[in-house]
Amino acid sequence: MTQSTQGFWRRVVSLTRKEFRQLLRDRSNLMIGIGLPIVLILIFGFGLSLDVRQASLAVAMDDRSPQARDWVSTLQLSPYLTVVPTQSLHEARTRMDRHEVDAIVYLQNDFSQRLAAGHAPVQLITQGGDPSRALVIQGYVEGAVATWSLKQADRAGSVRAAQAGGVRVDDRMWFNAANDSTWYLVPGLIVLIMTLVGTFLTALVMAREWERGTLEALFVTPVRPVEILIAKIIPYFCVGMLGLFLCLAAAQLLFDVPLHGSLAVLLFAAMIYMLVSLGIGLLISAMTKSQFLASQIAILASFLPAMMLSGFVFDLRNVPLAVQVIGQMLPATYFMSLAKSLFLAGNQWPLIIKNCSILAAYAVVLLGLARVVTRKRLD
Repeated sequence: MTQSTQGFWRRVVSLTRKEFRQLLRDRSNLMIGIGLPIVLILIFGFGLSLDVRQASLAVAMDDRSPQARDWVSTLQLSPYLTVVPTQSLHEARTRMDRHEVDAIVYLQNDFSQRLAAGHAPVQLITQGGDPSRALVIQGYVEGAVATWSLKQADRAGSVRAAQAGGVRVDDRMWFNAANDSTWYLVPGLIVLIMTLVGTFLTALVMAREWERGTLEALFVTPVRPVEILIAKIIPYFCVGMLGLFLCLAAAQLLFDVPLHGSLAVLLFAAMIYMLVSLGIGLLISAMTKSQFLASQIAILASFLPAMMLSGFVFDLRNVPLAVQVIGQMLPATYFMSLAKSLFLAGNQWPLIIKNCSILAAYAVVLLGLARVVTRKRLD
């Protein structure tokens, strides 16, 4: 090996040793390189699921004959369905409006008579807010009907005898009459866009000013930190709301997504959520004071969880309890539920009051923390 080659490898080894030492000194790099993959694979591995488990099914029976009860017992034996007995169709619809059940099965008062005549219709009403989930539940109910038919055939001793008393499922989808997944996705996309604009943009802009020393220059003036924060919030709040109006226009004009609820309520809730997103961005930038780190934390702490764990793509009821708890801690979860309800179901005031109150509490806490962290001092 020549002297120049030895010198080359000696320098490479020395520089590599230096980089390893620098990597070990900077714990943030270790967290991104080692801790982040572990956290993401655990959260998303357990949290992402396309399966539908324990779908809640409200059963309304005007006919309480033994034949009707026997048919309902087949639904109760399904491992994928949780039957919720109700006293009337009105009660079942109320539970559906409150998102307490995923579907309704309604047996009319002449079920047993029409079953004896050969064909007994059973009405199945599903939540159309999530078309894929509704179709899966419909498949579960039809599977239960097939199981019941086989049981009847076994009792009668022949398939022909069992066909004399068949059950037909008449399905209907609420809140999404067009059975279009766009109706379900567009309200969620609006929430993601507001999260990205409010958190990511604010965190980057504030961190850039920390890096350039602009905020330190302001700190030597008589202005107070709360005045600086308010001045930062106002323009980005306006930008975020302008983006919301553009999204609403696109939803109505381009995608034909109906807005069954109040536009004023939606705007009020969006204003609160925009303050929440701005508070997250201000808090991240004040704690990191680095554009690169602020951008990474903003993506990992707001946008990715909002996309994966807020109910945008996956139903939180199908994931483990620990992941459900994480999802319930995200502000995006409450605005996601509220936006979809306002678009597809209308004004559900218990849900509106509850979620708006939670979002307002988040806004107060996050903006207050941002005020505490942002102090007039030079580190």
